[in-house]
Amino acid sequence: MSGDAGVVEGPLHGYHHETYVVPLPGRPGEAEPVRWKCREPRPGLLWFDRRCFASEEELLRALQGRIEGIPDLIQAGSAGLQRFIEGETLGTLYGSGGGIPSSLLGQIVSLFGQLARVRPDSLTAERTCTSVYRAAEADTDGFLERLILFTEEEVYQRNMPDFKGLFYDLGLDDASFGKLREQVSGLTRRPFHLLHADLHRENFVVDGVGRLWTIDWELAMFGDPLYDLATHLYLMRYPRDQERQMIEQWRKAVESVVPGSSDGCGKDLPKLLAFKRAQSVFTDVIRTALSLEEEERTVDASPLARAGDRIQQVLGAATVPLGIKIPAPESVTAALGRWCEERAASAGVMVGAVVPGGA
Repeated sequence: MSGDAGVVEGPLHGYHHETYVVPLPGRPGEAEPVRWKCREPRPGLLWFDRRCFASEEELLRALQGRIEGIPDLIQAGSAGLQRFIEGETLGTLYGSGGGIPSSLLGQIVSLFGQLARVRPDSLTAERTCTSVYRAAEADTDGFLERLILFTEEEVYQRNMPDFKGLFYDLGLDDASFGKLREQVSGLTRRPFHLLHADLHRENFVVDGVGRLWTIDWELAMFGDPLYDLATHLYLMRYPRDQERQMIEQWRKAVESVVPGSSDGCGKDLPKLLAFKRAQSVFTDVIRTALSLEEEERTVDASPLARAGDRIQQVLGAATVPLGIKIPAPESVTAALGRWCEERAASAGVMVGAVVPGGA
């Protein structure tokens, strides 16, 4: 498409995709070439989140003119290309846990208001999530139950053959989901609208004039608006004062568009944040354990200890919603060491492991 393979950038490795960036002539009125990106899912990747739209490009096409600051699209033969947003991610400019300028915070709030205008019956993009994982309009309890069910079936149970021993050693079992349901039930009903569902610092790009762009719409869905806020707060790790500011401005933004969108916020937001902490336990345990396999099949004390620290942190954050006890650091590290040894043995590979505390 570019006429010169040498100008193609990539693959740029993200978690979910390999991305290639292609410079093409600009549209009328654009003097310089414009860079566009095409993406391919990485092979063999475990997916831990629901996908509710058949195509991210189709969704973005349907949102043009309705949501500001999203990538343009062009069709190049059979390939749908997104415009590559030139700039820096919010995470590069303002790392996790740090505050962000009020001008950028205001643009995120504006995005929430625009999302509130996109109701389930107003969008033509094809949806593929099955009825098992859909909830009726405003059934916030049903919506959250389907998120729990997805984590239980598609993350926990589906990966049991490979992680049963590790889950057991960390105190995670079928009863964990029953305890979680008890902790988060009884949500206030709220009208559903479009959710991005993955608004973290790496999915915001700040361009050269300070405009905020929102990318990676793959996890978008229709559902409880408060879930989008909870996910955003959980992933952004705002300082306490700015988190309170975001909550208050979010309430005003969504209420001005669809009254009732923030009903029960004070009572329900802690429950949805508790769900996010619990959900992260299962995904982080699997990802962290698998990352140890990239240590060239040699598990020494240093990466094993670091992995154990990460697991203990996510377990500690979810003790209440999952009804579990925080294992001692040496117990977590030993459990990971045993898992690595068992994986290596099943693959017929010898591993020289140094496991603090024995295994």
